[in-house]
Amino acid sequence: MHGNSVPDSYVYVTEEGVTRHYADGSVEALAWEDVVEVRVGGVTESDILIVLLDRDGQGCVVPRSATDATFLARLRYLPEFDLERLSEAFTAATLGYVVVWRSPDPPSPLPDLEYD
Repeated sequence: MHGNSVPDSYVYVTEEGVTRHYADGSVEALAWEDVVEVRVGGVTESDILIVLLDRDGQGCVVPRSATDATFLARLRYLPEFDLERLSEAFTAATLGYVVVWRSPDPPSPLPDLEYD
């Protein structure tokens, strides 16, 4: 039988936020109003990851392949978000992460996080 395998996750973007549902039933969600940092990197064999973080360092990981015009349009609502910088980060993505946007007035420094 031919067909696509079940994806490992689904990403939903709304005006309120981003939610990622994993195949194992776990969920990551973040409201846009809570986003204080956007990182790009963590290159896998088939994708680049975008990480949205809140003030506590909790977040939502979005594979580039799951992004669409709605996601990119919503990122533009973040104060002073630069889509050109995001595009450059995609081009230069590595295993490490690069910060492409940080809230102009975050309440406290975010920890450096490592992802598998």
